[in-house]
Amino acid sequence: MRPRELPGLALSLLLLPLLLPPCPARSAARFDPTWESLDARQLPAWFDQAKFGIFIHWGVFSVPSFGSEWFWWYWQKEKIPKYVEFMKDNYPPSFKYEDFGPLFTAKFFNANQWADIFQASGAKYIVLTSKHHEGFTLWGSEYSWNWNAIDEGPKRDIVKELEVTIRNRTDLRFGLYYSLFEWFHPLFLEDESSSFHKRQFPVSKTLPELYELVNTYQPEILWSDGDGGAPDQYWNSTGFLAWLYNESPVRDTVVTNDRWGAGSICKHGGFYTCSDRYNPGHLLPHKWENCMTIDKLSWGYRRNAGISDYLTIEELVKQLVETVSCGGNLLMNIGPTLDGTISVVFEERLRQMGSWLRVNGEAIYETHTWRSQNDTVTSDMWYTSKPKEKLVYAIFLKWPISGQLFLGQPKAILGATQVKLLGHGQPLNWISLEQNGIMVELPQLTFPQMPCKWGWALALTNVI
Repeated sequence: MRPRELPGLALSLLLLPLLLPPCPARSAARFDPTWESLDARQLPAWFDQAKFGIFIHWGVFSVPSFGSEWFWWYWQKEKIPKYVEFMKDNYPPSFKYEDFGPLFTAKFFNANQWADIFQASGAKYIVLTSKHHEGFTLWGSEYSWNWNAIDEGPKRDIVKELEVTIRNRTDLRFGLYYSLFEWFHPLFLEDESSSFHKRQFPVSKTLPELYELVNTYQPEILWSDGDGGAPDQYWNSTGFLAWLYNESPVRDTVVTNDRWGAGSICKHGGFYTCSDRYNPGHLLPHKWENCMTIDKLSWGYRRNAGISDYLTIEELVKQLVETVSCGGNLLMNIGPTLDGTISVVFEERLRQMGSWLRVNGEAIYETHTWRSQNDTVTSDMWYTSKPKEKLVYAIFLKWPISGQLFLGQPKAILGATQVKLLGHGQPLNWISLEQNGIMVELPQLTFPQMPCKWGWALALTNVI
């Protein structure tokens, strides 16, 4: 028996609950698509507690692996001589950048292996470049036909493989980087020529891909980049972020950065990045992140990098300590090879950082800034704190030959203050200095007896 037809509106109302995903009741205030409203959103607490993440720049640019991940731009647009010569010397005259696509094989990409290295590093989150300025997506985007990792190159959903493994195998949060613009996309170039009065590119490419990414992979960090000189109104950034914070499947946990349109950096969004490799050396009033590279010169892998181009573990520990003491997070970048290998230099640095954090993580994770960020008497000493536990941590990067460490900032409380060296555990002797600060007698240890090799942390209980 054929049911009686319902009027169109009534039928739509009946089907609506079936078409929409279930939405739990929420008491939280909704956010309007304005910066005033969006900037008032409280950053989810997990991000500040995490302190340390890993950035992964991987894409078709990993195939030439020469000079920079901006290879295409430097070769085709700016025609920088060393890039032009590299192509002349190594590829036929008719070779196009798109021809690198099939060579991006990811042949040895093993998500489990990556996850184990990331877990061993002590990082608490990762951020993978789902799409860089070249436009190649590491997932099978419906809006990047024939220029994505399913149709070309790996023939695999890289984003999905890593997302599943990170969530099943580690305790890290999963995040994605996404470039808003694409250097040579014809729709973007046409919009640009109209001074961005036309909006073909964000409507047909950027925004659909952003919704696709969030709904499919549910990243807890959405790291936007590459505004292409266009304002946030062109990208409809505030409209998208209002959906992200109000309706998306990660609305309660997602964090975002500040790169949502020309002029928004260090001004709007979740945490601030301000610039690449940003490390102000002083306390900032807003949560920020220092995104930086182990390779001093590039974010993508470079075959032409020399050993002196990589930061040492001592330099990386210093970056972490300085950043956290000033209220920031450190996002440390690696660049895998075209076949999906994390080179031994990057793996070594990550594992070294992990071994340091296993001893000193108490002075990094879930800490707060203290009234002083660094010491005025001893150089290369930085402070963090845990107010509830009445703890202040003094992290020093040079072990004094005398065995006496002078701390110019903490004031001791007679009968209450205790000092311990993390990884050593026994209370240390100290004396209060006449004016301010204390002098700590470090334990006499041989080098193999030291709790770590590249920096040490004192836990000070009950100091003011």
